[in-house]
Amino acid sequence: MFEYQKNNQYVATISNGLEAEGAKELLELGAEETFENYRAVNFVASPHNLMKITVMSRLFSRILAPIARFRCETDSDLYDFAYRKIEWEHILKPDDTFSIFANVGNSNITHSHYSALNLKDAIADYFRDKFGRRPNVERDNPDVEISVGIFKNQAIISVDVGHGPLHKRGYRVKNVEAPLKENLAAALIRISGWDGNKPLYDPFCGSGTILTEAALQYCRMPPSSLNSKWGFMRLPDFDMEEWEKVQEEIRSDIRPLPHNLIFGSDIARKSVDSTLANLDNLPFAEEIQVTQEDFREKHIENAFIICNPPYGIRLEEVEQVKQLLKEFGDFLKHKCQGSTAWVLVGDKDLVRSIGLKPSKKIEIYNGDIECRFVEIKVRAFITPRGSDDMSS
Repeated sequence: MFEYQKNNQYVATISNGLEAEGAKELLELGAEETFENYRAVNFVASPHNLMKITVMSRLFSRILAPIARFRCETDSDLYDFAYRKIEWEHILKPDDTFSIFANVGNSNITHSHYSALNLKDAIADYFRDKFGRRPNVERDNPDVEISVGIFKNQAIISVDVGHGPLHKRGYRVKNVEAPLKENLAAALIRISGWDGNKPLYDPFCGSGTILTEAALQYCRMPPSSLNSKWGFMRLPDFDMEEWEKVQEEIRSDIRPLPHNLIFGSDIARKSVDSTLANLDNLPFAEEIQVTQEDFREKHIENAFIICNPPYGIRLEEVEQVKQLLKEFGDFLKHKCQGSTAWVLVGDKDLVRSIGLKPSKKIEIYNGDIECRFVEIKVRAFITPRGSDDMSS
């Protein structure tokens, strides 16, 4: 019996700072219990809900099913346990391909790359000695992805039930510089509280990630709906009939996207072309309006504005970003009455450049960059009693 089968407990990895939000998502998708850790959430779920969570999670990077847990103080401990104690034929076949990713920390073993090679050798030798042939390593699209994590000399070997990083949804065929990861964009939308009751606008749409994730969320579509290969299909207790029930449950909940509920713009033609190309891979593409425009020329009222403006790395870029954020603040104040703006700012010290007081400031990491996701509520313009109508 593998480790996950003893208690139906799995591990979901997530970006730093999003653990609590991830735990909420897991419970909404059917997890029975959650346990927050650093950049991970352990959870308990039935096999049915494990599949649903894997397919429908918008926030997590990977979901892992532990198959073994053991004390590991040396490289030989890792090799010996993997070779002698794990019946790999329940996960892999000699004609399959596999890949391994490793993480180590606070342990006698310090090299994650060497740990991955060590585990690869143990698996290869196991099959060669038992079956006379072995599965091959394939980096790009293996049949099975295996994880090994070693922390404080405790090792966990797991199967990736999502078959690779879940932020790689499959719809993004064109990128711009420094694109926002799909699961981070989904987290921004979730944190903002947007529910489709107001139009959503992104004035810095880039490669269209916020627009696309908002549409997927509104339509209740699986974020990785273009994927057909799932790691949970390689678990020894995978049940095809149960998987068909999960798929039907998901399909029955999908709804269409109203026209012009979600729209975006960007000043760069390259960004607009990238957004359109990425949206074209999904069924709601024609319902989302994307234009090449300068936000300063637009007038948006009673909407949700969610965006990720440029950050600026070098000194001269920072000064440009400060000016851009000031102009964006003026745009909100004068042209976005009744709207709520959520802005991901790449440096907490840049928030004041917007010139408007945020009602909320949330610490979020975009990779290793400590950002602030700020909410700015813009009051609706109220015409004083007895004065002329400003719109006449």
